[in-house]
Amino acid sequence: MDTPVKKAVIDMWAPVVPSREIMEHMAEHFPPDTLSYFKVFQKRDVSRAEFATMARALARDDAAVLASLDAAHVTKALITGFDETTSAGSAFVSNEAVAAIAGRHPARFIPFCGADVFRGMEAVREVEHWITRRGMRGLSLRPFMIGRPASDRVYWPFYAKCVELGVPCSMHASANWTRNRPSDLGHPRHFDEVACAFPELKLILSHAGYPWVLEACLIAWKHPNVYLEIAAHRPRYFTAPGAGWEALLRYGTTVIRDKILYGTGAFLIGREPAELVREMRDVPLDDAIKRKWLYGNAAALLGVS
Repeated sequence: MDTPVKKAVIDMWAPVVPSREIMEHMAEHFPPDTLSYFKVFQKRDVSRAEFATMARALARDDAAVLASLDAAHVTKALITGFDETTSAGSAFVSNEAVAAIAGRHPARFIPFCGADVFRGMEAVREVEHWITRRGMRGLSLRPFMIGRPASDRVYWPFYAKCVELGVPCSMHASANWTRNRPSDLGHPRHFDEVACAFPELKLILSHAGYPWVLEACLIAWKHPNVYLEIAAHRPRYFTAPGAGWEALLRYGTTVIRDKILYGTGAFLIGREPAELVREMRDVPLDDAIKRKWLYGNAAALLGVS
């Protein structure tokens, strides 16, 4: 029988928990371009007004948020701000809202900050503030909402700052479900150039580059500091024929077994973390590999025990 330590999980991409501050901010700032995600993940159309009502109804006290993590044996969860004000009209999740709950429970949350990259050095200085003074542990960016691929020079001062501060940068590296932003903005090939230019950058490719999983695996194999996070996908489909995860199961259990980071993406999928973690534990992989994916690799990357 697993001990509590062996069951422990680090969720490397929640990326949102329904704290009252986060839900209230999201109710007012959800980007209209991403409402199409509900059609994909929940099979229904949702208006911005309906989302605002939903977000407020989902808000929970801290005790309920932590109980949800406890039920999944999640000891730490990565939550993040998303600031695409220039390109999308608003900061979807504010850094302040993330810092509030992370500040109340510093042992349970791994807060990353967002940044409006089009504000240049002013935003770079803000990133430094959030990390050095407010306890953020990294930077999170979404090229598809920013409208520039990861190789674009607009990001380079932010990559340099992450290297200087010794923190990871997590970036959306996958198709997207908006109807007006090309999926190619998240293609893994753009990150190959980034890793070549910034070999010291700890770069996390969120969603493992899906559906371009083979390309993402090869980039993680090629570059020592590139990691693949596999959140926002149901683990029960990892072994489904034709689902596109064959490369992950081959390379993620061999040459890049130390580079795979589990995340639930629970808020996006609309499932409890405990259900998603159970699915991950049921994937027919060696227990040592699952332990790396669920906890060990993230602990090593973040320097936590």
